[in-house]
Amino acid sequence: MAVRSEGAGVDATLLVRALGDSSQPGDALAEQILDAAREQFMTFGLRRSTVDDVAKRARVSRVTVYRRIGNKDSLVSACLLREYRQFVAEVDDAVAALPTMEERLVEGFVVVLRHIREHPLIGGLLRLEPETMLPFLTLESGPAFLAMRGYLADRLRRARWAEGKPENDPTPVAELMVRITVSFLLNPVSCFELEEDEQVREFARRYLLPLLGG
Repeated sequence: MAVRSEGAGVDATLLVRALGDSSQPGDALAEQILDAAREQFMTFGLRRSTVDDVAKRARVSRVTVYRRIGNKDSLVSACLLREYRQFVAEVDDAVAALPTMEERLVEGFVVVLRHIREHPLIGGLLRLEPETMLPFLTLESGPAFLAMRGYLADRLRRARWAEGKPENDPTPVAELMVRITVSFLLNPVSCFELEEDEQVREFARRYLLPLLGG
């Protein structure tokens, strides 16, 4: 059965806030369920996994999963967003010492591509079930896309303010960058060579930095 993203029952605004706050405390039972979901999805993928499977791994009832997280789409979205939230902190740490917005953007792009490719859950699902992951990484999915776009727009906005640059709305730039990243992750066949970190940096300098404008 195909996994659908519509009607996922997840509030996008809350997810955007959660993504940007890696210190946000979690509900212990919800975390237990998401731990089980992560293990289930890593072992069997999304297509072969059900809410019942996750409930059994978490040692809770199916009803508890629905009450705490929601249906399967909500479960997948919540699980992926927790993974995103964890590596957002890693991206922030990796670029924190760099002095300019441009340098942080370039290195952040490198870290994101490398992290997702090597990630045991997200990278594995992208390789094994790209068609299943697609709804959770594009605009139709809503929450995950908006969360990532909102996170990047917030970082660009803060960087412009810190460097005394004129205020503007970074959302269009953030959306283009998220879409470009998702495109390379879903379909790595390209005339661009992006296997090595330095190749990714050169791509970011040449094609992403001009998006920032003045």
